[in-house]
Amino acid sequence: MYNQGGSIQLKSNQHLYKYGFQPFFELQHREGFQAGRVALEHKHMYRIYCEDGEWLGELSGKSRYEAHHREDYPAVGDWVWITKQPGEQRVVIHGVMMRKSKFSRKAAGSSIEEQIVATNIDRVFLVMALNRDFNIRRLERYLLLAYESGASPEIVLTKMDLCDDVAARQSEVETVAFGVPVYVVNSLADAGVASILQTLVQGETIALLGSSGAGKSTLLNSLYGEERQKTGAARDGDDRGKHTTTHRELVVLPGGALIIDTPGMRELQLWEGSESMGEAFQDIDSLAASCRFADCGHNQEPGCAIQLALSAGDLDSERWSSFLKLQKELAYIERKADAGAARAEKDRWKKIHKQMREGGNR
Repeated sequence: MYNQGGSIQLKSNQHLYKYGFQPFFELQHREGFQAGRVALEHKHMYRIYCEDGEWLGELSGKSRYEAHHREDYPAVGDWVWITKQPGEQRVVIHGVMMRKSKFSRKAAGSSIEEQIVATNIDRVFLVMALNRDFNIRRLERYLLLAYESGASPEIVLTKMDLCDDVAARQSEVETVAFGVPVYVVNSLADAGVASILQTLVQGETIALLGSSGAGKSTLLNSLYGEERQKTGAARDGDDRGKHTTTHRELVVLPGGALIIDTPGMRELQLWEGSESMGEAFQDIDSLAASCRFADCGHNQEPGCAIQLALSAGDLDSERWSSFLKLQKELAYIERKADAGAARAEKDRWKKIHKQMREGGNR
């Protein structure tokens, strides 16, 4: 596996590299299985990229039986262990490899359940239009979950032709996205897209994330060089593009980078993010470290750097309110998740005891 200099010697087929196969996945090699990457999922059927092209895949009975949660099933971007069926263009999926990164949100509805949006991504392009779709508070949510995913966030501001003051909008974004690359584009005219193309690297995976109508599919078409995804014209009255992407799909660009296009998100409920609050809100984290008391509640305590910054106008009150709202939301999800896990464990032991009693009565 390693040469004398200590560098990793990949032994798998070279053709997998173009699909993003990296040493992280090579080290998870299982004897008797081949590797493939999930490009598309549809009702528990999967399109799999293999070293010799595209195959149709489905889970083995054992894998399906052992899958208890959504994260146990393959998602777009996952590397999986497969066996090919002789005489067919089909494979059986025997398991999901450990994920390098994962962008998740809470699934819609009242139940606490994870919805995986994309996995094994190197970069996240947070796409937001410079028309009425522009929402700095929503961008804070995206940044928080992007940091939590383990991938590097970058921001793409689209539809610059529909904005009267692009510089002001970009400056507003930079006040909440510290050190994050920001691109401004008009994908329909290919304006600004070259600055993105020159950063793309063969074999790396990028997820396009944003609200419905933000221009993700148009951006993908521009990066691809032709109409790869269908797009809709902006609606009258609200400047929002018609949402056209209905599924997640992994696409290989002509230059060798991989893009996961995703449907627009009308709502983005947090799933995780407490570990990344300090990265997403670096300004607030830095101020809190300057408070006189280590356990400062940032209310009426003397020497509170947060309150001093708010009074002086150095900290925007809406950003502080957003920070508090996200903290409360994360705390609520954590409490609900812990309660749900406790109930599930209790039900599991009830079933075990019932089976033991039934076995003893035979």
